[in-house]
Amino acid sequence: MKKLALVITLFATGVSTGWSLARWQQPSVQSRALLENERVAVTEYSYGAQAKRTPYTRETDQVIVFIDDAEYDATDAQGKTQHKLRKRGEIVWHDKGEVAPTLLNTTKKPFRNVVIALK
Repeated sequence: MKKLALVITLFATGVSTGWSLARWQQPSVQSRALLENERVAVTEYSYGAQAKRTPYTRETDQVIVFIDDAEYDATDAQGKTQHKLRKRGEIVWHDKGEVAPTLLNTTKKPFRNVVIALK
């Protein structure tokens, strides 16, 4: 009986610890290459609830197509934050050399977009 109580206690402690760690994990941005050739790279990005994308410099001109409605904060290098609302099907153009801001999905709902990088 003591062994059973010990096993149950250890199991409950493990589940509790795992649950706590899972809650503190940083939500992620997932990517999936859809097409790449000498002229274009097409990548789908999935932003989980509360996911954060780090800034980067755009290596090519980009067309971004929103697959889902999106609501996020875009914070530039100077710390200025703009709240953005994008509708499904909305298209955005970005020039080569632009510094992409930090993005934070401000909702509990994931969203996707497709980035078409022109080479």
